[in-house]
Amino acid sequence: MSKAEERRLGSGLNSISMNCQEIMESKETTEDKETRREQQDNMKNNLMEQTKIPQVRAIVERQDPSSKEVDDLTIRRFLRARDLDIGKASSMLFRYLKWRREFVPNGSVSLLETPNEVAQNKMFLQGSDKKGRPITVILGARHVQSKGGLEEFKLLSLLVRLGFVVYGFDKICSRMPPGQEKFVVIGDLEGWGYANSDIHGYLAGLSILQEYYPERLAKVLLVHAPYIFMAVWKIVYPFIDKNTRKKIVFVDNRKLKSTLLEEIDESQIPDIYGGKLPLIPIHQST
Repeated sequence: MSKAEERRLGSGLNSISMNCQEIMESKETTEDKETRREQQDNMKNNLMEQTKIPQVRAIVERQDPSSKEVDDLTIRRFLRARDLDIGKASSMLFRYLKWRREFVPNGSVSLLETPNEVAQNKMFLQGSDKKGRPITVILGARHVQSKGGLEEFKLLSLLVRLGFVVYGFDKICSRMPPGQEKFVVIGDLEGWGYANSDIHGYLAGLSILQEYYPERLAKVLLVHAPYIFMAVWKIVYPFIDKNTRKKIVFVDNRKLKSTLLEEIDESQIPDIYGGKLPLIPIHQST
């Protein structure tokens, strides 16, 4: 075959390849195109993350040598939480390390430190959604904050409640399967009333989640929300960052089972919502 014929053959094959690509793209649905674009964006972001992780590590290690123990996945979560801004991510990670040393000096929260919270039996952990993310169920009507007149007692009570929050987050994160970093929350507000309202606790817990457990929350499904809860919601809502707001969904009671089935296989749905898994208190889950 002459060189001219080889060039014509190569040109023809390229033309066929381009036509095939055009045909394939024309048959793509809008959803397919969005998925493809999302995959391409993820690849670009992954490359950017890989170049920025060592830079964040170097900055933080200069300020806090203990950060050498922090793995790349953790640094990546802090980067994502700050839109890959190296300076902001470094500051956020440094604050986290300082907080962890002060709030959890022993490395973990003991249940002996939060006996009242454990006794309320309000947080559960079992099953996973269709993406393999652990599911935690919180029964809001079982939460009752300790009453007291002294400010010192109120502060101590709040710290104990937050200790249980940290215990819960740590327990959930320890249950992450390989390749997964996020969890799903079903917040059940059936029977919730003003006696269960804990504005200071809600805001402090929210701050811990957003500042010290970035990119851990996948979704919050709020179910059985009573009308009176909306008064508290209006107070809390402004303190929720825009990324977290997108993850919170109020579920229509009439569509509870069908909404859960969109996210979770029936075998993994808690039995109180028509599924097959019994609720397991988080301190008893293994």
